[in-house]
Parts: sequence; structure tokens; C-alpha cells
Amino acid sequence: MARRPQDLLQLLTRAERLSVRRLQSVLEEFDCSVEAWRVLDLLSDGQGHHMSALADHAFLPAPTLTKLIDQLVDQNLVFRRVDPVDRRRVLAHLTPRGLQRWQLLTREVRSDWAELEPLLAQMDGERLGLLLDRLADALEGGTATGRGGVTTGRAERPVGRAR
Repeated sequence: MARRPQDLLQLLTRAERLSVRRLQSVLEEFDCSVEAWRVLDLLSDGQGHHMSALADHAFLPAPTLTKLIDQLVDQNLVFRRVDPVDRRRVLAHLTPRGLQRWQLLTREVRSDWAELEPLLAQMDGERLGLLLDRLADALEGGTATGRGGVTTGRAERPVGRAR
């Protein structure tokens, strides 16, 4: 029997809040916020990312992200460079110290989450990821029925039904 949308929303919200709370408890030991960890995580690929991609990844409005990036620059974890392809944009990159910090944080987070590994092992974890990804895509871009989806855009825009 299919769950009611409000039941599913309750379960998703509960799981997200408990996950973030658990993550925060690990990161607090290193004076790092969840949003800063998300930024470091995206930048860990070594590619450099523009501010709007970082804002989307960290679920932050642009002005808040700018303040966070300023703090990470002050801590010598991140540096900014002009995008060589589009000189109007700025790319953020990890410093060597930022990469070390990200590696340490990731190791600690993985260690803390190790007890959940059996629950998220192979098939169940992959299936959960796939289902959550499909749900997010459907909510973002509409459904197979052609009805409008929910638009989230960047964090500073309100959420509502697409027209």
C-alpha cells in the first residue's frame, strides 16, 4: 500500500534532520559547520567551482555563501581565482590545508557513520540513493504526467508549484 505524501514527507524530514544533527555533532569537534563541510566536499574534486554551484551544493543563499567563503579564505582553507573561461566569474578552490582539513573531516564522518553501514549496505544503500534521486528529480522538474514540479532554484528563492 502506497504511503500518503504527508507520511513520506514526515519520514524524509525526520531522516534529514537526524542525519544533519549527527553530522553536526562530529563536525563541531573541529569547529566546522555542515555548510562549510559541504563546500569543502564539493571543492575536494580539485576542479574549482563558481559561487552559484557552491550555493546550490551547500543549500545557502548567495550572500550567506559569500560570508562563509570569506571565513574559509581567512582560515586558509579556500582561495579564489578568476575563471579563465569567463573572467566575470570567480572560482573557489581548496588550498593544500583545505584539502587536509576535508580529508580529516571526511575520515571522522565516515568513522561515525560506520555503524550505519549494514543498513546502507550495497543493495539497500544504492536503492535508497536511486529512489531519493528520482524523487528529487521529479519534484524539481515535474513528473511523467506532465504536471509541474516544485521549483527550488537557489536557496533564496521561495518554493512553489511551477506554472
